[in-house]
Amino acid sequence: MDLRQLRYFIAIVEQGSFSKAAETLNVAQPALSLHVRNMEAELGSALLFRSPQGVVATEAGEILIRHARIVIDQLSIARHEIKGQEAEPSGEVRLGLPGTISQILSVPLILEVRKRFPKIKLCIAEAMSGFVTEWIREGRIDLAVLYMPVSDNALNSTEVISEELWLLGPMKPPAGVKPPASGAVAYAKVTQLPLILPSADHGLRMLLEREASARGLSLDPVIEVDSYANIKGLVEEGIGYSVLPYNSIARDVQSERLLAWPITQPEIKRSVHLAHPVDRPLSHAVSSVHALCRTTLLNLVVKGKWNGARAAADASAADGTACRPTAKKRS
Repeated sequence: MDLRQLRYFIAIVEQGSFSKAAETLNVAQPALSLHVRNMEAELGSALLFRSPQGVVATEAGEILIRHARIVIDQLSIARHEIKGQEAEPSGEVRLGLPGTISQILSVPLILEVRKRFPKIKLCIAEAMSGFVTEWIREGRIDLAVLYMPVSDNALNSTEVISEELWLLGPMKPPAGVKPPASGAVAYAKVTQLPLILPSADHGLRMLLEREASARGLSLDPVIEVDSYANIKGLVEEGIGYSVLPYNSIARDVQSERLLAWPITQPEIKRSVHLAHPVDRPLSHAVSSVHALCRTTLLNLVVKGKWNGARAAADASAADGTACRPTAKKRS
């Protein structure tokens, strides 16, 4: 039994006549009769009764027509919702962000979603990149912004921007420590300073460890703490130095609470990736937020609201990069 047969059956009962139904449907009457016989054979019960007043449904026919109308109505509703969804995306979209990115991205992205897609409910969850990656693998979120690329059978990611990591230090160096000279500082020199860094499982720490290991260097921080705010507070107190994204220290440098130096040999950057599942289709709402999230990230760079960041080479949604920040020289 298929939808066409259900529609034919409804028309026959509503018209009370095979001939009238055939005329309404523009179908040959013998074809309608054949369809009804096939349905009766499949169900093992008579569905119609021919009386002097016309064709009426039997008890089994009444049961069938009741359910047939529900099926046809639900199909119509589904078709209407799909067309409406394509015209204007709607529904809930769950986005996972690392806390440091959320501080920059969440507000402008929420405002853009409300402005462009008022029927989308954007829900943002914050955690370290590792946890956000677990969430999207488990299907607990629809999209993720990560500090690491992922590409496998379940997930795919695209680099959108990269941000520079800078050495930061106190206005007055710790006792017995010679502060770096003005200008860029080689990474080998950075590793020799008393460093305050995130713990070993933190994405930033793992990046710094990889860069050090690739050059035969080692990191031996004097303090490990995952909070950027606490790292900056300890550095400001003169306990040591650290390496953080320039955007997270820009205001502190501008207000002369901290000093900062660009790092060279190598220039250390951290990439920001937009990830989505590839093992399940994206809804129109999720696809819309995915595109808008990418555009918003790039606009933050173009407008200079993400200090020290640049668009990825293949990020063609926007043109332009943030200007390279200038280090605050030690007086």
